Amino acid sequence: MSKLIGYAEAIGHHGELVQGLFEDTGVHFRRALVSLPCRHLKTRASFRAQVDQPVTVSQPHCQKALRAAQMTLGAFGPEGLGGVLSVDSNIPIGRGMGSSTADVLASILAVMDCLRIEASSEQVMRIAVGAEIACDSTLFRQQAVLFAHREGLVMEAFRKPLPAFDIISVDTMPEATVNTLEFEPARYDAAEVEAFRPLRSLLRTAVNEADPHLLGKVATASAHLNERFLPKPRLDEIEAIGARFGAVGIQVAHSGTVVGLLFDKHDADAPRNIEQAADMLKRSAFEPTIFHS
Repeated sequence: MSKLIGYAEAIGHHGELVQGLFEDTGVHFRRALVSLPCRHLKTRASFRAQVDQPVTVSQPHCQKALRAAQMTLGAFGPEGLGGVLSVDSNIPIGRGMGSSTADVLASILAVMDCLRIEASSEQVMRIAVGAEIACDSTLFRQQAVLFAHREGLVMEAFRKPLPAFDIISVDTMPEATVNTLEFEPARYDAAEVEAFRPLRSLLRTAVNEADPHLLGKVATASAHLNERFLPKPRLDEIEAIGARFGAVGIQVAHSGTVVGLLFDKHDADAPRNIEQAADMLKRSAFEPTIFHS
């Protein structure tokens, strides 16, 4: 039995801490990532059920969200049920911050809320991947996972959530956007694939031991490994400013335009360091935004 209207929200992210090609079961390699959730970035969706009506969306540009709602109804809804989907988001588009995934996830969950059903994370992710080809790991808010984003599979679940970071966000190409559907996946060479092996081990240690400094080093290494596929203008300059003021590392949107300077949330000097780093970035003609965890 469905109710008249369902609601849900999903968060965006600030790119990835890690993204690369990782070995799975000793035979296959999968593209996988660890997203950096950002609770300030959100999509809210509502779905109002209508019998014997098609599924429509109030915002015409949200076609991925529309497909997600249609697929969810096809998988779980009674025959003949349609309705109106509405999507509202504050997540910038084309920056690699998870706007489309948040729209898709919020839409799936709103339809499920309307239907009064719960589904497993695996079922939700299968629909999300079907709706937009690839998605990120922001559904897993309480647990850090290495997520195969093109297949909707958790490759590894870590024992603890991600350490808390404060972030200085810099959009390195404010005049440009990246279409993730048109962006060609990175073609790593043999040396790069090999580099992801120890990086995964360090990632596991950093998360399981709640070590933001080690995780910052892992994120920095991943950013540089992926730099040749989607270069971030003035990345070295941003990194140098961060290092001067106590940042534990940098991270990037691997299919977007933003760079983040990572600061240990629990460092007593972090507020002052963040303010000083942001001031220097402004003097260097950047437009930094601060996100607190």
